Amino acid sequence: IDVNECTSENPCTQTCVNTYGSFLCRCEPGYELEADGVNCSDMDECSFSEFLCQHECVNGPGSYYCICPSGYNLLDDSRSCQDINECENRNFTCTSQQTCFNIPGEYKCLDPVRCEEPYLQINDNRCMCPAENPGCRDQPFTILYRVMDMVSGRSVPSDIFQMQATTRYPGAYYIFQIKSGNEGREFYMR
Repeated sequence: IDVNECTSENPCTQTCVNTYGSFLCRCEPGYELEADGVNCSDMDECSFSEFLCQHECVNGPGSYYCICPSGYNLLDDSRSCQDINECENRNFTCTSQQTCFNIPGEYKCLDPVRCEEPYLQINDNRCMCPAENPGCRDQPFTILYRVMDMVSGRSVPSDIFQMQATTRYPGAYYIFQIKSGNEGREFYMR
């Protein structure tokens, strides 16, 4: 008569399976059987692949979970992170004069555009230098300020901004150049 070792003395730390004349030990999901064939130890799922979680994988007993950095929410797939748009959620500390601008993981408060002499403010983002002002002779006619969100992970090269000049005065010429912010030479004009 077969002795059921699983009921008499259960030598396994987790699950015991009786076999004819012997027994086998099995482990619960997230655990692996040790070399002694009896004990189960936690499996570190995070060490198997760096692609389990978009940001950071945290091993736990019998499983793992993903966490996101500050300023991001964990999505329903329990592995991907999505930026929290503080500006859209009205969760920011900008003054009523400033504009909230969402950036990955946080936000920035942008001060309103201020035109410097001899420029005059035309609207929220445009400054104009009047042609009749002698100080405007060698200056651009208008300066237009734009704030753009640069999404990471986009394929390059890629057009991110387009400007067009119209001939307002006979003999006028236009020069487009990146004045600042391109110290690493990531951008170019075409």
